[in-house]
Amino acid sequence: MAQPEGLNARAAQVRHRVREDGASYNVFGDGHEATRPWPLELLPMLLSPTDWAQISSGAVQRARLMNAAMADVYGPRLLLNEGLLPPQLVLAHPQYLRALHGVRPLGDVHLHVLALDLARGPEGQWWVLAQRTQAPSGLGYLLENRAIVGPQFPGSLQALRVQRLDGAYRAFMQGLLRLSPAGERSRVVLLTPGRHNETYFEQVFLARHLGLTLVEGSDLTVRANRVFLKTLHGLEPVHVVLRRVDDEFLDPLELRADSTLGVPGLLQAMRSGQVVVANAPGAGWLESPGLAAFWPGVAERLLGETLSLPASEAWWCGEGSVWQTFKGDLSGFVVAPTFTASSTTHSFAPRWPMH
Repeated sequence: MAQPEGLNARAAQVRHRVREDGASYNVFGDGHEATRPWPLELLPMLLSPTDWAQISSGAVQRARLMNAAMADVYGPRLLLNEGLLPPQLVLAHPQYLRALHGVRPLGDVHLHVLALDLARGPEGQWWVLAQRTQAPSGLGYLLENRAIVGPQFPGSLQALRVQRLDGAYRAFMQGLLRLSPAGERSRVVLLTPGRHNETYFEQVFLARHLGLTLVEGSDLTVRANRVFLKTLHGLEPVHVVLRRVDDEFLDPLELRADSTLGVPGLLQAMRSGQVVVANAPGAGWLESPGLAAFWPGVAERLLGETLSLPASEAWWCGEGSVWQTFKGDLSGFVVAPTFTASSTTHSFAPRWPMH
C-alpha cells in the first residue's frame, strides 16, 4: 500500500468497479442527457472520534430544529408572529405548501432524512454550508462508496475501527416502521421520478439494499384515503412512501396539475393518517440560504439551545439595514437566490446606479 504503483492499481480497480456497477449521476442541459460515472476517490476521508462526535451531535440537533420549525410554520406560527423568521422568506417561498397548513404527520415527524453540506474552518470548527430537506440524495451513494472502497483496504478499516453502516440503515427503517399505522407489517416503497432522474442509480441501489419496492407514481393509487400498490394480484396496501419526487410533482390533484410523477390523492391520504410520507411535503423552504442568519435565534426560541454546528456567515439583503451596509460592494461575496428559481452568482457587478 505504501508504494505509489500499488495505490495506482487500487485506484484503477475503483474506477473499474464504478463502471461495472453502473454507478452514475445523470446530467441534463440544453435538451441533452449525459450519464457521468460517479466520482469516487480511492482514499476515504477519515474523521477522528472527536470530530465525528461534534458532527453527529450537531446534525441531530439541526434535525430536531428543522422538524420543530416545520411543525411551527405549519402550525401555530410563533416564529412568524414573533419576527424570528421573515414571512417573505417563508410564505412566499414556492415550496411552502399552504395546503398542508394545520396537518400533523404521523408521530409529528416531518423530516425523516436530513442532508447537510459541511465545511471545516481554519480553526477546526465545522460549519453548515447548506441543508437538504425536501428529498435528500446520498443514502444510496454512501452504500456504494463503502462497498467499492472497503475491499481495497481489507484490514485497515477494521484496524482503524471505522464504524459500520448497517446499524444506521436498520435504525432508519425501524424509525419509519414505528411511525407507520401498520407497524412491523408495513409495506414500504421508494417513489422515484423514473430512470431519467439525476440520481436514479442510487435510488435503485438503495431500494435493493433496504428491500423496498421501487415504484413510480403510476404504480400507486389512492382509494378511500389509503395508498395502494397495483400488482398482478390486485391492490396491496402501502403504509410508508420514501419519496424522491419533489414536492410540486407529488399530487396532481392539489399541487402541479400537469404532473405525471406523483399520486393523485396522496396529500389527502397523508392528512388522514393512513400513510407516512418521508420526508413530509412542504419542507423545501427550509433549504433557502436566506434563512441561514435566522437559525441561531430560532434554535434559542424552539429548543433553548445554541447551535453546535453553526451556518456559514450569511446575510439576507431583504432586510433594509443589511442592504444599506452591503449594496455598495457585492463583488467580494457570493450572491445566492433566496428561492431556487435562479442560479448562484459568484461575481456581481451592479448595472444600475446605487442610491
